[in-house]
Amino acid sequence: MNVFKLYGLTTIKNIHRVILVFTFLFTCVSIVMAEAHQAVAFQFTITPEGIDLQLSYQALNQIYLSGVRSWKKRVSRIRNRVIKGVYPASPSSWLFVVIAILATMYMRSDPSMGLIAKIQQHLPLSLHVSLSAQGQTMVSALVFSTLLWLSLILALRFCLKLLLSYHQWMFEQHGRVSNTTKVWVTLLRLLSSRKPLLYSYQTSLPHLPVPAIKDTLSRYLESVRPLLTDPEFKRMTELGNQFESSLGNRLQRYLKLKALWATNYVSDWWEEYIYLRSRSPIMVNSNYYGMDFLYVTPTPVQAARAGNTITALLLYRRKVNREELKPSRVPGTVIPLCAAQCERMFNTTRTPGAETDVLQHWQDSEFVAVYHKGRFFRLWVYRAGRLLSPREIEYQVQRILDDSSPPQPGEEKLGALTAGDRIPWSQMRKQYFSSGVNKRSLDAIERAAFFVTLDDEEQGMRGEDPAGNLDRYAKSLLHGKCYDRWFDKSFSIVIYKNGKNGLNAEHSWADAPTVAHLWEYTLATDAFQLGYTEDGHCKGEVDRSLPYPQRLLWDIPSEVQAEAQSSLTVAQALADDVDCHVFPFSVFGKGRIKKLRISPDAFIQIGLQLAYYRDRGGFCLTYEASMTRLFREGRTETVRSCSNESSAFVKALEDGEAAEQCRRLFRLASERHQNLYRMAMTGAGIDRHLFCLYVVSKYLGVESPFLKEVLSEPWRLSTSQTPVQQMELFDLKNHPDFVSLGGGFGPVADDGYGVSYIIVGEDMINFHVSSKYSCNETDSHRFGSQISKALQDIMTLLTPDTKTSSSTKSTAQPQSKKLL
Repeated sequence: MNVFKLYGLTTIKNIHRVILVFTFLFTCVSIVMAEAHQAVAFQFTITPEGIDLQLSYQALNQIYLSGVRSWKKRVSRIRNRVIKGVYPASPSSWLFVVIAILATMYMRSDPSMGLIAKIQQHLPLSLHVSLSAQGQTMVSALVFSTLLWLSLILALRFCLKLLLSYHQWMFEQHGRVSNTTKVWVTLLRLLSSRKPLLYSYQTSLPHLPVPAIKDTLSRYLESVRPLLTDPEFKRMTELGNQFESSLGNRLQRYLKLKALWATNYVSDWWEEYIYLRSRSPIMVNSNYYGMDFLYVTPTPVQAARAGNTITALLLYRRKVNREELKPSRVPGTVIPLCAAQCERMFNTTRTPGAETDVLQHWQDSEFVAVYHKGRFFRLWVYRAGRLLSPREIEYQVQRILDDSSPPQPGEEKLGALTAGDRIPWSQMRKQYFSSGVNKRSLDAIERAAFFVTLDDEEQGMRGEDPAGNLDRYAKSLLHGKCYDRWFDKSFSIVIYKNGKNGLNAEHSWADAPTVAHLWEYTLATDAFQLGYTEDGHCKGEVDRSLPYPQRLLWDIPSEVQAEAQSSLTVAQALADDVDCHVFPFSVFGKGRIKKLRISPDAFIQIGLQLAYYRDRGGFCLTYEASMTRLFREGRTETVRSCSNESSAFVKALEDGEAAEQCRRLFRLASERHQNLYRMAMTGAGIDRHLFCLYVVSKYLGVESPFLKEVLSEPWRLSTSQTPVQQMELFDLKNHPDFVSLGGGFGPVADDGYGVSYIIVGEDMINFHVSSKYSCNETDSHRFGSQISKALQDIMTLLTPDTKTSSSTKSTAQPQSKKLL
């Protein structure tokens, strides 16, 4: 009692009062810190009469239902592991093997050739004591059947891996399929006849092979021949020969050693050194964007578009978690592609570090992070284990839009830290966001399923300047205001005031085709499955008792605010320098190109070479992204599109040589490009091999003048095709206006161009061109005009009897029935 006397508390009654005060304060703090979507499950009060315990059955019910949902997901994951673990067999095939073995034994035949008897001899003593001789025989037969079943699974999987390692089919001429390939296709169809899960093929995919150094160097020298003068080429050849005869073979041995134990000898180093170790801003330099439909906006109601978009994304996540998505395949074939990139699609954030960033992925998340007018919110999208309906999510988003509370000090431009240099952001995060209220709020953003920006601008092809508005739309998605996106998230969704949407994706965790697959599903599900009411709202009912979205709280000191402003200055300078130009090319599309028996991609790439030659008066090192997902954990390889054949065609056309000669050279260039693309896809590329050799040299601490020069060469023309992977989702015959715009990225070189294109339907190709205003030699609009003219000139050359309009005006003014 002496301690209490110090405070004048000498009676038990006063002690009770103190306890009650502290209990009240504890309860208030608990309520403030509780999640907004949950009621307090229980609370207690200490009184002179004892403990008063109060239970909230509504909260307990939500906890119970959330637990049921969690256990269902665990059971589903275990079931999927079993199914994909025995693929291409099925779990039920075990029973078939057991019955077959027992049936043969019943017929007094020993299919095990004595193995069942040996197994029976080695059974535990307890089984010998407790089981009869017949029971021991049954147990031994079950053990033998299981081992036989597992052996058959391994054999089938080995056969499937051998079949998937065959790539000669890709190099055969169209319509001239060899007998070997016909047999291969038949066997592959037989082994793939069962419906696979998303990851069923992963363990059967072959490993990426390490090319021979001699082959890589030969291909490299051939790729740079049109870019170098004779003395330069001679010097480069000597450097290559010197590298091959000395350091190259030593580096190659280390690389082959890595390929023996690593799943993929490129991907982990590519992710770390190309993406995560970069200390410059990821905004513009690394992140890329995807656009909405070109002609239509399904609803002008911002909250409604957000409701359907968020729902569609979460439905896709559910399919990924349950592995219900069909594995991606090479178009028109049964050949599967690696699905490893899907694993980190949701609930993933890139966190900054002093030397390297880290990708953090959480198993699941029941909320999304939302930004609107300088405020951050946590929006719960599940309640009691149930996904909210689109109408309920719209209702919650509208609450955020109607919230008039001002941003907290420093909150509005906090996102600029993710847009600037990585080291300052790393320092701020470590010092000011590692504990307390800032850590809790940052965790809410980083652990969210994805990030959503409710933009207060209007975007899309609209008004009196549709072409110019598309350019502004692209810049908005690429960088926004530099502080109203969270560029570290795996992807961020942007919903504009007029209902238009789009996304910005972080690049380190996956490549564009994976994000494009997600975005195709989202757009199609939003427009054709979920739909809207006549007044533009989401369908369904609303539970108006939903708790308000939770406002995230911050305590941002002046040092963080100053650093955020500094990062914003860096990011704003980078954003202001980007010149974006988006234009739909609708003079012709892949329909007319394929009638000429030419690859549409080869046609476009050669057109880009012609356009660049006219724009800059020469050729440059050209990057075209090709996938290597035929191999496990494969990502990309470079197709060096500027070849001897393509440059010969361009020069012949520009020098006014005979049309027949130009057509012959074009055919050669087209065939060469297709062959380069096939080689890149099948692991015989150039750049990833040289990159890994360079990484090994750095680990060994040795310098290679050859590798140093190769990896310092600028890619002044960086290109990428966005493939349409799910044509079955879009009925362009009945809904011709629902055309995808695709997406784009920033320029790779300061004095170069970034070109992305998407081939839509039979009659349209959408282009995204980027460059930098600070370079006097580049102009995105000028280069866009050159692309349009080059494509039309090539088509006129190949079809001299068909008139192709030379006007580029039609490419910027698509035939739209209705713009919403």
